[in-house]
Amino acid sequence: MSEPLGSEGTTRRLPVLDKDRTPEDDVPEPVPGPEPAPGSGRFWSARRVPAAVVALLLAALAGVLLYDIAAVRADRPPLRVRRELARQLAERPLDDVWVLVGAGVATALGLWLILLAVTPGLRDVLPMRRPDPDVRAGLHRGAAGLVLRDRAMEVAGVQSVQVRAGRRRADVRAVSHFRDLDDVRADLDAVLGDAVRGLGLARPPALSVRVRRPGRKG
Repeated sequence: MSEPLGSEGTTRRLPVLDKDRTPEDDVPEPVPGPEPAPGSGRFWSARRVPAAVVALLLAALAGVLLYDIAAVRADRPPLRVRRELARQLAERPLDDVWVLVGAGVATALGLWLILLAVTPGLRDVLPMRRPDPDVRAGLHRGAAGLVLRDRAMEVAGVQSVQVRAGRRRADVRAVSHFRDLDDVRADLDAVLGDAVRGLGLARPPALSVRVRRPGRKG
């Protein structure tokens, strides 16, 4: 059989049909997306107040020291404070009470500054999972507790709920005015478990659920 001619006298090949193919074969295969990035660590605090206080103190001490050095270079007597401090340090023994108190205060301040430098802070912000390595998000503990409280109030038999969301554990205290306490607790465990997973936290807190009857009035 000869092939049909095109509009310009050229031959055109007919499409080949495969009887074994089905419509499902024409659906493109899904391309796997990037794997979710692991959860991020805690957010680091800027420590603005401690940094500002330390900077102001250091600037003040440096200004006083530079002024005293300039005064001595100009053939003027040094500051009385520096002379008194030098005399006290020269005359007082190392086991003197005021020397030990001053050393203890200086050591405590130094340890406090080191602790601020090596700890992240921002304990109220819970890090969330990172689906993208360039995106980082956090959830305030108060907002997480509010979500859990709202979900717990949807359980039948729950009269009131108190939630304290921490970094490692979420304490839920519920009051049930009807239904069996074990049934209410089981429903709360299921509902709050789904709610915790739905928060998208990098380290979901463990649940501690307690249910009790309302107290007697009067």
